Amino acid sequence: MFTNDLCVSIVPYFKVKDGKMNEFRDLCRRFVDKTKPESQCLYYGFSFNGNRVHCREGYKNAEGLLTHLDNVGELLKESSMYADIEVLEIHGAESELAKLRKPLEGMNPKFFVLEMGFRN
Repeated sequence: MFTNDLCVSIVPYFKVKDGKMNEFRDLCRRFVDKTKPESQCLYYGFSFNGNRVHCREGYKNAEGLLTHLDNVGELLKESSMYADIEVLEIHGAESELAKLRKPLEGMNPKFFVLEMGFRN
């Protein structure tokens, strides 16, 4: 089934290191502040479950995601002091994922191809 939804979502799950939750929460606030002005960002936020944290984020297209990663690159590097990325998935139409496979290969994500659906 065809979809014309070009939205790309990145799905990182972090495991916060012992005793580092306060620092990681502060970093999450900085991520939100840094991301808020991005015109290609559709939604962005952090969900918490014990020492596991999920960043819920979506972008209009692959370019929006790449722009975001460039924008928050220094914060992402800093995050490794407080947490480890346990899972990293990228979801989207193949036309958009094709633009991300090479630039993101160093992050070792799992790519999920959107095959059917719609966007209102």
